[in-house]
Amino acid sequence: MADAKKTPKARKKKIKQKFPTARVCVHAGENNTIVTFTDMEGNKLGGCSCGAAGFKGTRKSTPYAAKVAAETATTAVATYGIETVHVEVKGLGPGREQAIRGIQSAGLDLESIVDTTPVAHGGCRPRRRRRV
Repeated sequence: MADAKKTPKARKKKIKQKFPTARVCVHAGENNTIVTFTDMEGNKLGGCSCGAAGFKGTRKSTPYAAKVAAETATTAVATYGIETVHVEVKGLGPGREQAIRGIQSAGLDLESIVDTTPVAHGGCRPRRRRRV
């Protein structure tokens, strides 16, 4: 026990990568809007939702809350040096358009806007009728 106090090891400084282009996934549900920034491979860089932006209850499902969440998510990933984004919108909630406007107003260039909402097609074949 000669060495009671250990000297702290020098930590390496974490270097954040720069991503000039990124993908923004906007999930617009009925009750909430989630904005997620990823790199082009799909690794998450950051994001925000209406609930995380400070809205509760029915105010989460408003277009204004979606705009604030998009702006908050943009400031959260500002250290990555993102300039242009590809936007993917999924869902039919009230915050679809305003989330895109929030990303634009934060100063990012939109390269493309793609709607990835799943479309119902009638489903698979039903089971046969029971014979009793």
